[in-house]
Amino acid sequence: MESEASRVLDGDTEEHIRRGRRRPVCVWHSGHPTGARRLLHPGLEPGREAEAQEYLGLAGDTLYLAVHLLDSYLGAGRVRLHRLQLLGVACLFVACKMEECVLPEPASLCLLGDGSFSRAELLCAERRILSRLDFRLHHPGPLLCLGLLAALARSGPQVLLLATYFLELSLLEAEAAGWEPGRRAAAALSLAHRVLHGAGSGPEPALYSRAELGPVEPCMVRAALRGPAPGLAAIFLKYARPQRQGTSLVAARLLRHPPAGPP
Repeated sequence: MESEASRVLDGDTEEHIRRGRRRPVCVWHSGHPTGARRLLHPGLEPGREAEAQEYLGLAGDTLYLAVHLLDSYLGAGRVRLHRLQLLGVACLFVACKMEECVLPEPASLCLLGDGSFSRAELLCAERRILSRLDFRLHHPGPLLCLGLLAALARSGPQVLLLATYFLELSLLEAEAAGWEPGRRAAAALSLAHRVLHGAGSGPEPALYSRAELGPVEPCMVRAALRGPAPGLAAIFLKYARPQRQGTSLVAARLLRHPPAGPP
């Protein structure tokens, strides 16, 4: 069973050698930036996983856990390029089992792959993920950290929503991949306060100094200013909806024309 699951994600090398063809192999090691994977396959973009989250009505924590599992798997070994989309959906499936009360049907998840893999392959990929990660699936996600930091800072709903948008954008940035969840959450909250209320506003960061948050915030700003660019459109449009108060539109406008800070 394990060898079957291994072939589903890692590919059958002997078969391709026998046929005289070689599929491209992607070798990942721990430390590879998260954002680089969107260059390999459109099905792996966190933006696409955000679309799946909306389509399936999943909790925000599920998205962050799925991306963490994906990074952990890629950091532990190699995956063939034609199986990257299957890996992304399988990580989402495992994350659903950890975070959701009602699980999506495997058939619904297979629709996300446009028929590129079957239900049996999805279940084999799930077993491979659990085996490679040795069932180490828990992760203190940045969304939880953001909620705690916002409560400590007594941030309003608009600030929290904007910070959530910045935090989700950080999933797409290579620079943010190596920063711990709490630091990313603190940077998103600090940036949201400044964007809405001007420079010098908002409480002092509770766990990190402004110098520690400084390198994190520019990547969020760049992503927000790119708006509906390729790779970012799904998250931008998600937060442009009236249900989310047009947050992505507000962010782009305020970043280009920041409000004056307190005297």
